[in-house]
Amino acid sequence: MKRILLTSVSALAFAMAAPAWADDAVPMGGEMVVTYNDDVSTLDPAIGYDWQNWSMIKSLFDGLMDYAPGTTDLVPDLAESYDVSEDGLTYTFHLRDGVVFHNGRALTAADIKYSIERAVDPETQSPGQGFFGMIDGFDAMAAGEADALSGIAAPDDRTVVFTLSRPDATFLHVLALNFASAVPQEAVEEFGPEFGRHPVGTGAFSLEEWSLGQRVVFARNPDYYREGIPRLDRIVFEVGQDPTVALLRLENGEVDILGDGIPPARFVDVTQNPPEGTRVIEGGQLHTGYVTMNVNIAPFDNVLVRRAVNMAINKDRIVRIINGRAVPANQPLPPAMPGYAEDYDGYAYDPEGAQVLLAEAGFPDGFTTELYSMNTDPNPRIAQAIQQDLAAVGITVELQTLAQSTVIAAGGEPDQAPMIWSGGMAWIADFPDPSNFYGPILGCGGAVPGGWNWAWYCNEELDARAAAADAMIAADQQDARLAEWRDIYLAIMDDAPWAPIFNEQRFTMLRDRLGGPDAIFVDPVHIPVHYDTVYIQDAN
Repeated sequence: MKRILLTSVSALAFAMAAPAWADDAVPMGGEMVVTYNDDVSTLDPAIGYDWQNWSMIKSLFDGLMDYAPGTTDLVPDLAESYDVSEDGLTYTFHLRDGVVFHNGRALTAADIKYSIERAVDPETQSPGQGFFGMIDGFDAMAAGEADALSGIAAPDDRTVVFTLSRPDATFLHVLALNFASAVPQEAVEEFGPEFGRHPVGTGAFSLEEWSLGQRVVFARNPDYYREGIPRLDRIVFEVGQDPTVALLRLENGEVDILGDGIPPARFVDVTQNPPEGTRVIEGGQLHTGYVTMNVNIAPFDNVLVRRAVNMAINKDRIVRIINGRAVPANQPLPPAMPGYAEDYDGYAYDPEGAQVLLAEAGFPDGFTTELYSMNTDPNPRIAQAIQQDLAAVGITVELQTLAQSTVIAAGGEPDQAPMIWSGGMAWIADFPDPSNFYGPILGCGGAVPGGWNWAWYCNEELDARAAAADAMIAADQQDARLAEWRDIYLAIMDDAPWAPIFNEQRFTMLRDRLGGPDAIFVDPVHIPVHYDTVYIQDAN
């Protein structure tokens, strides 16, 4: 067993991200108001899986691992240190002292075991169940054939031991997901299905009030283990707020953050004119919007045709259609994702070159095909732009603009949708690891009926390389692992089952009294905001 001490790493990561968070000079106290149009669905970490409640849950709960605020860098949370066996199949976590639940009870290793088994238990119906598939005993418990995971043990109150059925470099990322958060069994049993309305965690904030359809209020956890966090006394999430009205209220000094973002109708006006423009923060997110080409449907079974499509689409124009709220994409991975190839240029916009490739592929006069798209704005306008670009090189595209569920169903059929614009359904990573952009949407495992690999692209050689990359778990292998994932995605671009279009940026508008590094307001993991680290500049 090899000991990896993480306490000092954690402190360094937080210091590098924001050296003043624990400084007495940074104000502490005050109340922040955040608006949302929709009510919160649940605050149960085993159930919640939408962009609105994701960071709210992260402020109420902790897991063994997390990410440094505003980054994709893994840091310990409830874990103080961990050991990994030489074969990568055994992880032993040592819990930090001084962690208590909001009900006052001290955290123990048994709580970690219970919480993860609860997420795997089919009766919980957790959307995160499948993430724990590498833990020994998963198949039996997920099938309802076992009451516990044979791969988790709590030999004492401070130690949790995981036994995996296969080495998996993503395991620590999985332990940073909300689904792995620690919950107290007694509170879950007390509230039953209503635990999501009465959450009890170990996080920086606790739930103070929930008035359905009106507001949710978080209060500072005075017993939080991390000194100096949170800075705020309270966060008030006002729901049922129309985004346009919320913007007016922010401009009047009544609201601090627009949870739903800047209303599209006001986006250009707000971002390009002072003083509002100075309150807008932009940041990357782990998102890629793309066009799939079904490699089993002619003529997209010809790689030259797929490359021609990549060269025919004017991505800059599409970005302009959405008011510049994205950057053009040239590969499956977004720029913020580890493994992104910064030195790769991709397919340049080159209609003449596209026509040359089409002629070489045997289609000098083009062909006719279909493009499926979700029917919610701006996706129909984006699909029309793609249609126009392809028409310019001789490809006639018939648009199928349909409800999201219908487009998803068509993509899951092997021979129904020749092309799909993924907008509105595009991929946002569950965790910041390059493997998460492969298996579900580009790997052979996703090229199945009902799957999300709508290109039906299955390269068994790349599948084997991907599996080998994720088995590279040693610390001294991580650079090589990321390099291998980089090369896998460049090989995919050579095969061109996708035409990557853009990486959507996140825009947040703030009241100017808020303080903290810009990155925490457009946090790539604590979507949309890392609430724990925000402060009010005039709170004292």
